[in-house]
Amino acid sequence: MCLHLFAFPLRLTCLGLGCFIIFTCVILERVLLASTTMSGKPKKNISTIQQQPKPIKGEGKKEFSTEIPKWAPIAVLIFTALLYSKALQNGFTGFDDDFYVTKNQMLYDFSWNGIKVIFTSLCYYTYHPITILLYLFEYKWFGLNPIPYHALNVMLHLINTWLVFKLTEQLSGKKLTALIVSVLFAVHPMHVESVAWVSELKDVLYALFYLSSLLFYLRYMEAGFHAKYYLLALFLFVLSLLSKPAAVTLPVLLIAIDMYKGRKLNTRLLLEKAPFLLLSLLFGIMTMVTFKAGGAMNDNTASYGFINKIFLASYALQSYLVRALIPYGLTAMHHFPPLHDGYLPWRYYTSLPFVLLIAMLVIRRSSLRKEMVFGVFFFLIAISVMLQIISFSSHLYAERYTYLAYIGLFYIAGQWISKVGIIKWRNIVIGLCTLLVIVYSAQTWARIGTWKDSMTLFSDMVDKEPDIYFGYFVRGNAEKSEGNLQAAIEDYNTAIRLNPDFEDLYYNRGTLFDASGNFKSAMLDYSSSIRLNPKMPDAYNNRGWAFFRSGDTTAALQDLSKAISLKPEYAEAYNNRGWVYFQSGNTKMALSDFNKAILLNPGFDKPLYNRAALKGNTGNFPGALEDFNILLKLHPDDNATWYYRGMTYLMLKDTSAACNDFKKANDLGNEAASKMIRQYCH
Repeated sequence: MCLHLFAFPLRLTCLGLGCFIIFTCVILERVLLASTTMSGKPKKNISTIQQQPKPIKGEGKKEFSTEIPKWAPIAVLIFTALLYSKALQNGFTGFDDDFYVTKNQMLYDFSWNGIKVIFTSLCYYTYHPITILLYLFEYKWFGLNPIPYHALNVMLHLINTWLVFKLTEQLSGKKLTALIVSVLFAVHPMHVESVAWVSELKDVLYALFYLSSLLFYLRYMEAGFHAKYYLLALFLFVLSLLSKPAAVTLPVLLIAIDMYKGRKLNTRLLLEKAPFLLLSLLFGIMTMVTFKAGGAMNDNTASYGFINKIFLASYALQSYLVRALIPYGLTAMHHFPPLHDGYLPWRYYTSLPFVLLIAMLVIRRSSLRKEMVFGVFFFLIAISVMLQIISFSSHLYAERYTYLAYIGLFYIAGQWISKVGIIKWRNIVIGLCTLLVIVYSAQTWARIGTWKDSMTLFSDMVDKEPDIYFGYFVRGNAEKSEGNLQAAIEDYNTAIRLNPDFEDLYYNRGTLFDASGNFKSAMLDYSSSIRLNPKMPDAYNNRGWAFFRSGDTTAALQDLSKAISLKPEYAEAYNNRGWVYFQSGNTKMALSDFNKAILLNPGFDKPLYNRAALKGNTGNFPGALEDFNILLKLHPDDNATWYYRGMTYLMLKDTSAACNDFKKANDLGNEAASKMIRQYCH
């Protein structure tokens, strides 16, 4: 209800952001123009740089492309800002937003050391420190208020829309082409995922630096190969790589631009690209190594076979091509298909002829052959690292991968419309294009709402792919976090029926049985997880704890020790094993495990409580007092800690200090403390 009340102010806020972006873009454009005219050298025109076409005259009318008003790009930005204002009503989702923002410990340390950690560490198996740095500042200034996070994504998308306009204007020399490409880029439903999803800050951020690098490279060519523009393009490429490794495609795209502009492929041109290519190779290798080391790279060639992988790639290409015109069946995950007797569904085998047919249409002789070849190569280069030839994820294709790639396809459309010679037909085509933009905008508006929260997003995944386990799995996780345990169990049951070989399903369902006291069912699920993945320390830890609570101390110690052997830094397993030792009377081993757990995670309060209890139980009251003092620094409003420290003071014969603690505990709502006050404090 609150979101609806604030909907109008949020739209005004987004409109204000759009105006700010427009002002920034105008200033930046002025700076670029000034830097060209003040370089101290006359501009050397390259013969192959396309000039603004002369107007086509017919019946006293000018060509429409020469009549594009100056306010048209500004209108696109304002419309896009209003369209994406709906994203400001969205919150965080349980789909990677926890890894990047809500539970990301890198964001807790706003200091030079914290920044150093960001630039020397991976986040979610990937090195993109500039993206995490922006999250750090957002978290410092706004905490976990989702509005600024979404506002930044929208703002970057607006800047990118302007950059797309300037880039395609320089490539084509036609404002109409630039306007068509930028408006399609701005409102296409396939781009919602990149903008409305907080975790995809990396997408809009790397695109900003990527497009800026391309613009400065074109400026470098137009200014007679002036070194400062080359260095700016290289610097922006580095920033793009540090935002998202997908930027590795830029050097190949630079060569494609060279070819489009008529430059010859020679030694000088290749040496010119050497720094770009070396950086691309470095970041590409680093990304593959880190993904493989983290277990995120899932090369399923063995299960699908090389031939099937070709058809999977062609199906992904077909899906991207078709959805560029008809964006249907949009969902957050498009999974790999199941095999039936070693074969893919029939539609995957028909995709290759479709892609080859498109290729034949592209290379056939026509007035648009050059533009079509360049546009298709732009698309293929930008999308190439996302075709899952080597699988980096469990999905075959994703809508966010088209964010930059579709510029190539939109460029073909823009050039085709611009080259329609008869004004009457061109106006009809532009009218149809306008209608298409309206339809796309309506789809985008609806699609933005899908990213409102976890339940909305995951329910949409289930609706779109009811025979795929993943939607039920992540929706079950969301229901679990919201305390809707029965609904979570039902979703896990459905997911297990669809995919009985995924260990996390059993583990997550086991934690629900565990929480409800159904230890027998919990242990069965933990055992299923271990059967499917014998190197799963969390399953051993939880099964060991369930064994202990069901009375089997021997089995509990075996499982907890196994968890520690698999994960030597596992503080929770040390704490649990320490408690089992403590309850078994082995205080020496218990104290050793509690000390280890505290050493591994000084902020972990459970082993501190347990160690304080052990010290008090063995008569070491001064030691217990030290632990309670540490706990009160960590949790000054915990009434139980005040109460137990008061009890410790009583054992040390310090009644005055004990009464102070009992009063504090009573003020915080501890009922047992009031009895102690009546008994000892007068």
